[in-house]
Amino acid sequence: MLAVFGLWAAPSHAAISITAARIWPAQDYTRLTLESKEPIHHHMFSVENPDRLVIDLEDVAMDDKLTSLSARIDSHDPYIRSIRMGRYKPGVVRLVLDLKGQVKPQLFDLEPVGDYGYRLVLDVYPAVPADPLMALLGHEKTTPASAPVAASPSDKPAENADASSQGVPPEAHTKTLLIAIDAGHGGEDPGARGSHGSHEKDITLAIARRLCALVDDTPNMHGLLIRDGDYFIPLGGRVAKARQAKADLFISIHADSFIRPDAHGSSVFALSEHGATSSAARWLAKKENEADLIGGVNIAVKDPYLARTLLDLSQTATITDSLRLAKQVLRELNDINDLHSGHVDQAGFAVLKSPDIPSILVETAFISNPSEEVRLNDKDYQTKLATAILDGVKRYLAKNPALYRRNIAQTP
Repeated sequence: MLAVFGLWAAPSHAAISITAARIWPAQDYTRLTLESKEPIHHHMFSVENPDRLVIDLEDVAMDDKLTSLSARIDSHDPYIRSIRMGRYKPGVVRLVLDLKGQVKPQLFDLEPVGDYGYRLVLDVYPAVPADPLMALLGHEKTTPASAPVAASPSDKPAENADASSQGVPPEAHTKTLLIAIDAGHGGEDPGARGSHGSHEKDITLAIARRLCALVDDTPNMHGLLIRDGDYFIPLGGRVAKARQAKADLFISIHADSFIRPDAHGSSVFALSEHGATSSAARWLAKKENEADLIGGVNIAVKDPYLARTLLDLSQTATITDSLRLAKQVLRELNDINDLHSGHVDQAGFAVLKSPDIPSILVETAFISNPSEEVRLNDKDYQTKLATAILDGVKRYLAKNPALYRRNIAQTP
């Protein structure tokens, strides 16, 4: 029998206080984070019939932050049914996670970084990883392509949004183009913050959902949201998800900040194999590539698939296509916003390192600019941004139909 609660008295010495406890449920995985000012010694094991995870925390106080976890488990969490906790023996608090099925957990420590102290992170993955392509097909069967982005009628894309495939070659209509749409940041990684309190991760997800809805409404196109909720995905995992789904294009959405609040305008970036094309691009790539440090990656897990993806530099042709796509998207964004840079910049963005998918990163506007932050939160403006990106994709396809022709050649 698994012992959970005991009658032991609390230890007499000062215990470690949990300064924050967070949980991020998602279809991909559920993350639980305990933050403290000191590292926490821990031990985890699993129990079957029924399935449970048990985590023993040493010298941790049973304070409100920790005990609040039990009430924060969402009934829709795909993996965790409930959390129980109690003092197992002197100096040890035991957490018991009642599961909804078999899982593959990862428990690891993160050093302080940014605004975070020490973090103990539990990632609960499904026992059998989801296939993004099969998940997409299942979504097609259950969700109308024209479904609104949010429940509110006012939250739909504008009715006059260009959803046609004007300019696309006639032969394109025999094959569906899959566009991977990546909402930057998420979960433990909020991204940039605006002076009005906006988080980049929320802005990027809103725009990504609108873009996906517009893509789904376009004949012979379908959108794949790399992140469809408030949770963290490592940069390499975003690339891998797009490749596993056999995406044809990859578009990463961002809304960055700068040290000066007057910085403004939209930018579009592609990958560079030979260094950044400007100091601003170099600075931005370094900042975006630090997302894994903020979001928290388990460095003990080595995935050879991701390693091959991120180290494959035989992608000159892909970068050429990426630059062509970026140029057309930048042109369309110029119609609705000033451009921070009048040309496409390049740098070593980790999220763009797919060797076989044309990939771009779109900085929609500066969330650190108060006026641009207001516009980024406006639903109509979000739709304009999404429409401009899609129009850029259409222009790219009209000028470079080889992508469609390659798909057609591969169609059974």
